[in-house]
Amino acid sequence: MTDTPVTDTAEDTRPERGEALLVQEGDIAGDYLERLLDIVDFDGDIDLDVEGDRAVVAVIGEGLQGLVGPNGVTLDALQELTRLAVQQQTGLRSRLMLDVGGYRARRRTQLTGIAQDAAAEVVSTGAPVRLDPMNPFERKVVHDAIAAVDGVHSESEGEEPDRRVVVLPD
Repeated sequence: MTDTPVTDTAEDTRPERGEALLVQEGDIAGDYLERLLDIVDFDGDIDLDVEGDRAVVAVIGEGLQGLVGPNGVTLDALQELTRLAVQQQTGLRSRLMLDVGGYRARRRTQLTGIAQDAAAEVVSTGAPVRLDPMNPFERKVVHDAIAAVDGVHSESEGEEPDRRVVVLPD
C-alpha cells in the first residue's frame, strides 16, 4: 500500500519539475541574450514563454534583421549558441526555440501556405511534390500542416543541409 502513494507523488511532481526547468531555461536564455544584445548594440525586449515541452524566447523590436540573417541562418546559429549557454548552466540538452523580430512566426505562416499548396497539388495530380530543402524547424511546420490534410502524407528525404519534405498521396 505504501508503494502507491510514493508512485503517485512521483508522477504528480514530474510535470511541475518539467515546467520549472523550462522556466529556468527561458530565464538563462533571456540573460544570455540580454548580454549578447548589449555586446552587439541591438535594442530588443526579451519575451519568455513555455509552449508544450519547450521554452520559447523571443527578441522583440525593430531593426533586428542582422540577428536573423539571410533565410534565418544567423537566427539558427544564435538559437544553437543560446541552447549551448542553457546546457552549460543546467547540464541538460535544451530544446529551446528562439524567435527574433517575429521571423519564425512569419515563416511558420509562409510554410503552412506552401504545405497547403503542395497538398492540393498532390490531391489534384496524384503525383508526389518535393519541396525545397529546409531546416528542422521548417520541416516540422510543413509535416504538421500536411498531417491536417486528408489524402496526403509527408516524409523527409536527403541529408542535411539538403534534407527536404516530400508530400505523397495516401
